[in-house]
Amino acid sequence: MSYPREIIDANPANGAGVGKMDTPKPNGWSPDSKVLPDALENGEQQIIEAGEAKYHRLGWKRLTIMLIIEAIGLGALSIPSAFASLGMVAGVICCVGIGLIAIYTSWIIGKVKLAFPGVRHYGDAGGLLMGRVGNELFTFMLILQLIFLTGSNCLTGTIAWRHITDSNNVCSVVFSVVSAVILLLLSIPSSFADMAWLGYIDFVSIVAAIGITIISTGIQGTQSGLSQVDWSALPQGDPSFSDAFIAISNIVFAYTFASCLFSFMDEMHTPQDFTKSIWTLGILQIVIYTVTGATIYAFVGKDVQSPALLSAGSLVAKVAFGIALPVIFISGAIGTIVAGRLIHGRIYENSVTRYVNTTKGWITWLILITILTILAWVIAEAVPFFDDLLSITSALFTSGFSFYLPPVMWFFLLRKGEWYSRENLFLSIVNFFVFIFGLVVLVGGLYSSIEDIRNNYRTGNVHSPFTCGAV
Repeated sequence: MSYPREIIDANPANGAGVGKMDTPKPNGWSPDSKVLPDALENGEQQIIEAGEAKYHRLGWKRLTIMLIIEAIGLGALSIPSAFASLGMVAGVICCVGIGLIAIYTSWIIGKVKLAFPGVRHYGDAGGLLMGRVGNELFTFMLILQLIFLTGSNCLTGTIAWRHITDSNNVCSVVFSVVSAVILLLLSIPSSFADMAWLGYIDFVSIVAAIGITIISTGIQGTQSGLSQVDWSALPQGDPSFSDAFIAISNIVFAYTFASCLFSFMDEMHTPQDFTKSIWTLGILQIVIYTVTGATIYAFVGKDVQSPALLSAGSLVAKVAFGIALPVIFISGAIGTIVAGRLIHGRIYENSVTRYVNTTKGWITWLILITILTILAWVIAEAVPFFDDLLSITSALFTSGFSFYLPPVMWFFLLRKGEWYSRENLFLSIVNFFVFIFGLVVLVGGLYSSIEDIRNNYRTGNVHSPFTCGAV
């Protein structure tokens, strides 16, 4: 694979990058960097210009909406059960602490994008760090994470349909297929700007669903006596290492927006405004997750279920799941779109087909997102339990993209001077601890998830893959 001219020009080895961080190259379209020679010969310059205009319409507000679509959804539904495993104090500390770390690492990613405008996605950042091997490795990891993300939403959709219909006569595989089809249809738009308007529906959907769940569980807790609810400031009983780490991994998953930040910023017309987006989203996430986790755990106690909507009672759960359907499917579709854009752009890097504004472009795009959706559906069926699927995703991918890789990028791509110099020492220490935290999540989370999956199958708590058992 040949790297884009912008990345090569921005490589520190070529005299750019770190030294030019304060004066990044423009990220907009220009004939010198975007024109394709074969396109000029065929008179297709107009298609190129239309394609570039199509993919550079995001402002910081729309970027915030896109990050909300990606981030706030599945994560919020898993937080209360994490509080039940960790206890109230540790749950609040983890929600706030991990949220602040996610804001910081996203700031690093944004700064890398400004310093190296040719970085279009996380794979390109891997190329800056490790050459072609890094590009291929990071790209592969990113695509896998996005497929797992869509698979998680497909599984949540299956759970939602089963509870909404309250039907034990319909095979769960049917519901998962229906969910996959909806995810596919919502993945058809190839531009993030075209998806941004759905973000408002997405946000209203999850806030309303969470609000209904909090109110319902609060009423139930009041009726039975809040003093009787068995919540605790500290972990109750003797939680296993696996239980604790799955809880932490699920909180980590809730702050997974960093992995797509490169891709989203590549469509911004003013990428320097990214800080407004990450602070808005980060604070919003911290508030929503902490309030959701703390209140529902306080109202329900240690028996709170995951997703949290299941704790609202049968009737209210149906209503809440119905209201949550938009966020379940819109958030899942964005993962398919990001992965599709990455793959499609690589396959047709030197062709106008990459702009998805020609017949061939649309046909190849539809085929690609169909394949990605099928893969996500297979994952949802192969790992048919919510918490462990989120934990696996967090351990394998979010731990790197959101935590241990950004400190590495700061050290090699953004740092000026020695790490122990006065201006760098504090950030060097911070980045070291963030790096270690990411590695701990990787190792501990993966071990815990695998162990819990084995226990679930051993005890018969879940149905076998691709069968009609309950989810």
